[in-house]
Amino acid sequence: MAWNGWGDPAAAAPLPDAVTGLLRDLLGVRPSPTPQVALERVEVRDVRLGDDDVAALAAAVGGGHVRTDAEARIRHTRGKSTPDLLRIRAGETADAPDAVVLPGSHDEVLEVLRVCSERRIAVVPFGGGTSVVGGLTPDGEGFTGVIALDLRRMDALVAVDPVSRTATLQPGLRGPRAEALLAEHGFTLGHFPQSYEWATIGGFAAARSSGQASAGYGRFDEMVVGLTVATPRGTLETGRAPRSAAGPDLRQLVLGSEGAFGVITSVTVRVQPVPKTTSYEGWRFASFGEGSAALRRLAQGGSLPAVLRLSDETETAIGLAKPDRIGDGSASGCLAIVGYEGEAADAAERKARIRLALREAGGELLGSEPGEGWEHGRFNAPYLRDALLDVGALVETLETATFWSAVPALYEAVREALTTTLNDEGTPPVVMCHISHVYATGASLYFTVVSAQGEDAVAHWRRAKDAACDAIIAAGGTISHHHGVGTDHRSWYATEIGPLGVDVLRAVKESLDPAGVLNPGVLLTPQR
Repeated sequence: MAWNGWGDPAAAAPLPDAVTGLLRDLLGVRPSPTPQVALERVEVRDVRLGDDDVAALAAAVGGGHVRTDAEARIRHTRGKSTPDLLRIRAGETADAPDAVVLPGSHDEVLEVLRVCSERRIAVVPFGGGTSVVGGLTPDGEGFTGVIALDLRRMDALVAVDPVSRTATLQPGLRGPRAEALLAEHGFTLGHFPQSYEWATIGGFAAARSSGQASAGYGRFDEMVVGLTVATPRGTLETGRAPRSAAGPDLRQLVLGSEGAFGVITSVTVRVQPVPKTTSYEGWRFASFGEGSAALRRLAQGGSLPAVLRLSDETETAIGLAKPDRIGDGSASGCLAIVGYEGEAADAAERKARIRLALREAGGELLGSEPGEGWEHGRFNAPYLRDALLDVGALVETLETATFWSAVPALYEAVREALTTTLNDEGTPPVVMCHISHVYATGASLYFTVVSAQGEDAVAHWRRAKDAACDAIIAAGGTISHHHGVGTDHRSWYATEIGPLGVDVLRAVKESLDPAGVLNPGVLLTPQR
């Protein structure tokens, strides 16, 4: 993973000159006067841990698995949100961890947590490092130091149960490797979020990830049937059966907890046979409202494809998946992407039913080219974000979800908040949106924003994000559908669940993590 951007540096590509000129002319985008800092020139503060602290950690995981060198610490500083990248590109590393610790087993994680609890060392569980909500930025005040607990060594497929169609995986497995291992047994998770190439199994569970094929396979939290969790108090095992009436489901305390309650050390998930056939196609709707109604009809009719998403008019016209065609105005209306997977006969029958429903809802079939183009570039958006940052644009995303009846008002409220706060000297931003996930009762809205960076890009976006979060809560949406809470959404999350809900979560944390060392400040405001 690039230390100052997304993914594989070899896969990054600069923007075409025509797009750079368009950004300059329409949005007032100008290159930053301050060049990026080279990795070898980035400075980090002195390690705050004492020699005895480092020795105790090394005793837990082995001397070769504790790193305090500058590069390791820089590469584990924060996540991959736009503010994260803008700060690291400027050489800001004030919140770099003091050490990177790489355990190789559940027992080693337990021992690290014991050491850190005794010595008041904060612990940040680290998977792929793909958080975009401050999930890797703890509040280290009052601690001896901070370590990044990198789980990459725990990357095995532990077991496959072909009869029950379940698999147990370790948390450090990245998405592609997990799929490759499962494919050897004829199975797939079917979980392909935009972060798929770099995010990990543990991260998927800890953040309640939702993949692009969620219409067919479900969210990741719906796939999880069992978890093993290391906590400072010991081991928590959850999930003895697919469903149970034996009290509240403790899995739900861990799923979405973002490392604040414990470190996930294994995940048991349901799996599906590798599909025999896969196809994608595009549909055009005259308006976002018409397209939304069509998606709702499918979701409530019980006949869903594997992939179902709808871009609004602006996102359709710009065409984010094809940078060389940004702003060419060749597309109109709203583009829907529909994907079918499964056994050939079943997929064909499902496709026929869905096509009929979409036509009856006013859709126009555009053929396979738009769908195949999306499928080919569906993991490329973060690379495009980096290329836009390189030329001086501010680019960021946010997402939410609500019930179908509230979708139109939520859509307008967030667009208005972003447009108003990012209107720089009379030049409004480009605000795009798509419906990314659908349910019988509602849908997720995913917004992408492009504007000039302004004099202080981080502060510029913070004002806009705050306004958008206020609008989400006021309009009845959830503060996050799949990105998580982190530190960025913490105060709005508290508003969403209310004071009693916060007290319940604090009680859980105090029970599992009495010293408060696990990802302090993530999910909940620390109590001093």
